[in-house]
Amino acid sequence: MQKVSLLPQLELLVEDYKRQNLKVGFVPTMGFLHSGHLSLIAACKKECDVCIVSIYVNPSQFNEPSDFDSYPKDLKKDCELLQAASCDLVWIPTAEGVQSIPLDLNYELNGVDVALEGKERPGHFKGVIEVVYRLFTAVNPDVAYFGEKDYQQYEVISKMTRNNMLNINIVSVPTIRESDGLAMSSRNVRLSPGDRKLAPELHAVLKYLSTEGDNNIEFAREKLIKKGFKVEYLTPYELSAGGKRLFAAVRLGDVRLIDNVPLINSPSV
Repeated sequence: MQKVSLLPQLELLVEDYKRQNLKVGFVPTMGFLHSGHLSLIAACKKECDVCIVSIYVNPSQFNEPSDFDSYPKDLKKDCELLQAASCDLVWIPTAEGVQSIPLDLNYELNGVDVALEGKERPGHFKGVIEVVYRLFTAVNPDVAYFGEKDYQQYEVISKMTRNNMLNINIVSVPTIRESDGLAMSSRNVRLSPGDRKLAPELHAVLKYLSTEGDNNIEFAREKLIKKGFKVEYLTPYELSAGGKRLFAAVRLGDVRLIDNVPLINSPSV
């Protein structure tokens, strides 16, 4: 596995891959890798000749400076996991390096950014699409992989890619969960022991609602609140022609958790 930081180093390697007509896959991450990230890398390795992973914690997509400051980091362990996963190239850019990449971006997202995370976190998706556009410009992949835990982000990036006429196939990979149902997230390590025991209730409620339908949402919301969750949203929403999914964002202590599941009666299932 090769490791690079400087943009010219990355560009030379990618140019060499392209000269060899190799299919380049890309997995952008913010580090502190877990099995969810590794599932993206596995999908990339299966479908592409080259797997490139970036590790970059993007400050512009955090609404709260404290969340950015407390985001967990372990670069040594990340590189060990990537080596074991047969990643071909890891790019670890500096903020200056990323921001030096020109931003010639069409910001129109046709409404997929206005509800859910877009409503709760103003400016969040602007930060997301700016950094992903810059990463795409540098890596020039054929395919890029994103997890379905952040399903709205996947839709936003898909729309940004199409609207900016980028020749990149955006692939979603199903959410990887702990044995108790909690969606894997780098932020889970910040949960207190008590909150970690409670956190799987979120997925249990989503699973229940996915089969029981919209009529029980208020009951489910009250159940979560009584257990100690602060519920930001718990709602069905249709982000694409594929059908509705059930989305949730909650807080346990100072940790924010998001999750989603497809509705059983949705046309996409």
